[in-house]
Amino acid sequence: MKKCSSVFTSLFLLGVTTILSGCSSVAPWERGVLAKPQMALDPHPLQSGVRMHNYGSREGGAGTNAEGGGGGCGCY
Repeated sequence: MKKCSSVFTSLFLLGVTTILSGCSSVAPWERGVLAKPQMALDPHPLQSGVRMHNYGSREGGAGTNAEGGGGGCGCY
């Protein structure tokens, strides 16, 4: 039982160390590179919003996008 606790503790510490190693500060002269459109998670947010609106209207299902609500055909 003691060995299992030791393994769990060491795996936990390894995980925390791995997560914290990803945190770093960005120098001011490097921020321009990170602000490029190619670095965005969603490079075309307006286009994605329109697509999600159209998808939700066509599918007619509740909860297909952030607004929620019912469908266009009256189905549930």
